[in-house]
Amino acid sequence: MQNILDHLKSSQDTALGELCDFLRIPSISADSKYAGDMHRCADWVMASMKDAGLKAQIFPTKGHPIVYGERIQDPKLPTILVYGHYDVQPPDPLDLWTTPPFEPQVRDGKLFARGATDDKGQLFTHLKSIAAWVKLNGQLPVNVKVLIEGEEEVGGVNLDHFLETHGDLLKADVAVVSDTSQYGDGIPAITCGLRGIVAAEIRLKGPSKDLHSGIYGGSIANPVNALAKMCGKLIGDDGRVQIPGFYDDVLELSALEHEQYAQLPFSESHFLNEVGSSATFGETGYTTLQRRTARPTCDINGIFGGYTGEGPKTIIPSKAIAKITCRLVPVMKPTKVLDALEAFLRSHCPPGIEFEFKRFHGCEAFVFDPTSEWLAAARKAVETAFGQPPVLVREGGSIPVVLSFKQILGIDTLLLGWGRNSDNLHSPDEHIHVQDFHRGTLASACLWAELAKVVK
Repeated sequence: MQNILDHLKSSQDTALGELCDFLRIPSISADSKYAGDMHRCADWVMASMKDAGLKAQIFPTKGHPIVYGERIQDPKLPTILVYGHYDVQPPDPLDLWTTPPFEPQVRDGKLFARGATDDKGQLFTHLKSIAAWVKLNGQLPVNVKVLIEGEEEVGGVNLDHFLETHGDLLKADVAVVSDTSQYGDGIPAITCGLRGIVAAEIRLKGPSKDLHSGIYGGSIANPVNALAKMCGKLIGDDGRVQIPGFYDDVLELSALEHEQYAQLPFSESHFLNEVGSSATFGETGYTTLQRRTARPTCDINGIFGGYTGEGPKTIIPSKAIAKITCRLVPVMKPTKVLDALEAFLRSHCPPGIEFEFKRFHGCEAFVFDPTSEWLAAARKAVETAFGQPPVLVREGGSIPVVLSFKQILGIDTLLLGWGRNSDNLHSPDEHIHVQDFHRGTLASACLWAELAKVVK
């Protein structure tokens, strides 16, 4: 094991250079004009898998390609399924980048480029650690299967179809995903829980066209007024969601989980400074950290209608739209929450207004068994690489593939994040700390050794 760690440390500059090559490819899945670059990036990933000693191939889909590689040493060994995505968010707005998003540059110990931490930099750590094991020992202590897709950033449906049609190929004991973050600077973390999500859009229609508010005001319902009032009823002054039955299926935090939260370092003032707000708000009876990671929410993501230009325009708008998401915790069901949300809003829609409710994606929450041997093995690997034991945390966001692995393949997922929440994911000047990239590679190398000790 030590020879592998020494090799990875001595070849860090080479690994960083290869990551830069990866980051130069503008693999933007949301924009069709980058379709050629998406295929070029899939080819690059396949070549990198082969260089790491994996048997690799590309699977075309109705969207962007899926790249799969494997190295099966012995059926008696644990089999680990590694997941990542090579697609990235659009870089806009370009004028807020210090350097071009697809021209990687190291500044102040950070590597800046779109995809540096989400997710190219993090997934590449696993390919480099696999390559080191194979090069120096001729084999890995576990069987590995690596699945890297190109539609994570657009919520594509092709991955689930691939999982459903290639179940035998993807059979594994546990999955590993590095698409989360450390808890804080220098505080490694293993994410043992994720919130789920549902998304919806509400469209209200009043008169057939915008009307003069002086002539018609007070005689017909105003869609914008109605929508504002309806949305205002969703959250009470105590921060609790007012939808009937919303909390019926919420699995409350255990005494142990409350204790674990209390042990995590958290500064309210630092948090407020980081987000640029003067005060916190949320459900009474819970800490800020619990509210943003382990409690359900309902948020209006956008509300618009009528005139929004400069100066006044005295109209009664014809239409109004709101976009809403709810974050879910175990064991809330997406369909049940959407049904309740629709019924609540519909019940408060005034006469004279047409109501339309459109449903989007959704997934359930996820919590990993804290007593799992897989989790214990991962903790040892992270501690070896980072020099201190990782904390166990929940993340407020959602990673739908985790639920897909559970429902379709029947396996749990270890969420091991090497990056940081402050790495500007989805924003201009995205970056990864060079030290985090290298420590993540070391942790990945240790992970294979530790997982090999788990009895299947």
